[in-house]
Amino acid sequence: MHDLLLHNALIVNEGRCFRGYVAVDADIIIEVGEGELPEGMKDTFRKVEDLDGCLLLPGVIDDQVHFRDPGLTHKADIATESQAAVAGGVTSFMDMPNTKPPTVTVGALEAKLARGAECSSANYSFFIGATNDNMDELLQCDYSRVPGVKLFLGSSTGNMLVDNEATLDRIFRDVPALIAIHSEDEATIKAMREKFVAERGDDLPVELHPLIRSREACVISTRRAIERARRFNTRLHVLHVSTAEEVAMFSDAPVQDKLITSEVCVHHLWFSDEDYARLGTRIKMNPAVKTRGDRDALRHGLRDGRLDIVATDHAPHLLTEKEGNAITAASGAPMVRYSLPVMLELADMGVFSRELVVEKMCHAPARLYNIDRRGYLRSGYYADLVVVRPDDPYTVTDASASARCGWTPLAGTTLHNRVVRTYVNGHLVCIDGVVDTSVRGRELHYLPRNRG
Repeated sequence: MHDLLLHNALIVNEGRCFRGYVAVDADIIIEVGEGELPEGMKDTFRKVEDLDGCLLLPGVIDDQVHFRDPGLTHKADIATESQAAVAGGVTSFMDMPNTKPPTVTVGALEAKLARGAECSSANYSFFIGATNDNMDELLQCDYSRVPGVKLFLGSSTGNMLVDNEATLDRIFRDVPALIAIHSEDEATIKAMREKFVAERGDDLPVELHPLIRSREACVISTRRAIERARRFNTRLHVLHVSTAEEVAMFSDAPVQDKLITSEVCVHHLWFSDEDYARLGTRIKMNPAVKTRGDRDALRHGLRDGRLDIVATDHAPHLLTEKEGNAITAASGAPMVRYSLPVMLELADMGVFSRELVVEKMCHAPARLYNIDRRGYLRSGYYADLVVVRPDDPYTVTDASASARCGWTPLAGTTLHNRVVRTYVNGHLVCIDGVVDTSVRGRELHYLPRNRG
């Protein structure tokens, strides 16, 4: 007897949308079929689920989250945020290193991997962070267990701003892994901050945030990083692209054929600077949410292949930490619970197709990072599956965010695609937002990929 059979589903996978079924044994997909079930097939499975026309998708892979563990766990931790992830159909995540202490040593990385094994409801992985003086740690890292090196080019978080030109050259030249960058030029940001403070004083409205952390800061930094990556033949991945000018810098080649790739975040695809008046610091992010024209260029770039994957930059803060102005309020917001529903909402609006949503949230991240047997509904792949009921409207509330911080910038938004089942490695981990906390995800593994 096999374990699980899901049928009468509208499967979205590998550029197609079709009625069919998925069969699972233990943690592995054993068959993806089109049409009705073969006669007698139900009798060979312990559990058979009629999905009644719901969407059946591969689990979402989010390559940029900040789960705040260790050291910032008053906001969030790996347990709470991985539960929010699976409630939203995200079955695998890659967590960022700007914690306390920062994940900038192999020892700190191993401690986070142990923590993931102990409490994560989703499959997990952790970036190692670069500093001006940890090159030896980066060279000792096992990149079959690590998605890459996170490099902050515009941040003063701890010791993680890397601004030494010789160090940057060494990282781009010598590290045998993908380099993922937060791309904002610190000098440009500082100059704009000083300019506005001199003109208007310290209490600057949040509407000035995208002028302080300006488009120029993003464009300058990304252009320099791309030039350096081309010089050293580096696998460069530019996180949370936010401007039209940056979109134009990338190739529209297939993601697996590129050395220089890009990510766009859900909030940059959904919000624009017109929303600051309504939402205030709830949408204060780094890089900043910018103009409607930038948002439209990002949407177009995702459709034409210049932008490769969609992620969240899930970054929870307490609401008290979000109080303040363009300078004092914390930047970042919890997004992982509703990233897939928002993208499917955009598909319903005609901005994207469902097939493109799955390509950019499931397939392309798996190819970009060369993740072992995830991101697709394929025989022989791990059974990370998401069931979504379409045409089922609901209004998002702060209480429904499923994150420790207890709020979401999407509160009050009506969405129409509800995640009703999430399976991680063949195990049902979430039903209608209720997480089985006994289910554990697994460590992600990365297959070798040449620099070029």
